[in-house]
Amino acid sequence: MKQFVVGIGILFLVGCTPKSWVKNQAAGAALGTSYSILYISDGELDYQKEIDSVFQVLNQSMSTYIPSSDISRINEGDSTIIVDEMFQDVFKTSSAVHKASDGYFDPTVGVLANAWGFGPGEQMDLDSLKVDSLLAYVGWEKVQLNKDGTISKMHPSIRFDFNAVAKGYAIDRLGALLDAKGIENYLVEVGGEVLTKGTNVVSGKKWSVGIDDPQVEVGRQLKLIVSLENKAMASSGNYRKFRVDPITGEKYVHTINPKTGFTKNSSVLAASVVANNCAEADAYATAFMAMDLVDSKKLLETEDDLEAYIIFLDDNGETKEFMTPGFNELIRN
Repeated sequence: MKQFVVGIGILFLVGCTPKSWVKNQAAGAALGTSYSILYISDGELDYQKEIDSVFQVLNQSMSTYIPSSDISRINEGDSTIIVDEMFQDVFKTSSAVHKASDGYFDPTVGVLANAWGFGPGEQMDLDSLKVDSLLAYVGWEKVQLNKDGTISKMHPSIRFDFNAVAKGYAIDRLGALLDAKGIENYLVEVGGEVLTKGTNVVSGKKWSVGIDDPQVEVGRQLKLIVSLENKAMASSGNYRKFRVDPITGEKYVHTINPKTGFTKNSSVLAASVVANNCAEADAYATAFMAMDLVDSKKLLETEDDLEAYIIFLDDNGETKEFMTPGFNELIRN
């Protein structure tokens, strides 16, 4: 049996292809990362143009790296923009996860992401006073999606950053595209986050997805493999996304605590979340990186549609793992 890795931690197990099935694949670069889409049908198909269109529309709506995008114009103070359905979906998902996570998921951290060097804006030399002043422009309660589709901000300096949910949402939109085409078996992967439907009918098994070992900084090594069917999974971790100060050598991780304004150097190394859609999986994986483990466990006890796997360091600095019973059932032995 052949094995090969696609994207980040995505493992396809492929056997002999039955003549009745055709594996159609689209791959490339988008949203600052790579993507790979495998969709199985009874004939050759090519949806590359439609796939490119999804990325294009999403970028125009929510990319902070495109000055003419809706989110960039809103960030610069344009209150006349009527946002599209995708922006509204992401806003509503963000509101739900913000509430469930007690505010640890907050896409208004854009001004802090820029200041810490993780966004398109100007990086700053930060101390406690500067961080405290920037927190005046952070807070989900300070923004509102109006009935007419416009966005209100309590202060013009508030900046949205949907990077922790938009990639997952893009995957959901790609899945919706394939659903509309009548595709019943597919795996959509963007930057290591995935959405599955049906099974890998080529091999006769569920889709197999690998999770990276967060303590391997050079190269990649799989920590475990899970089997997914009609589910999405997203992972977040501080083991690759960080910035090192060239003068002090201090490491700044990409997870920002929206309550303190500082980057979060916590005991949690990585979090993987399985949900019914990838936007929620993406958002909750980010939230769990900012939350204390005990609070993440409490949240998971109340959310029946979420399963999670969290790698953390205990008080002695030893690597430990926590996973919900439902996640444990997904592990491929």
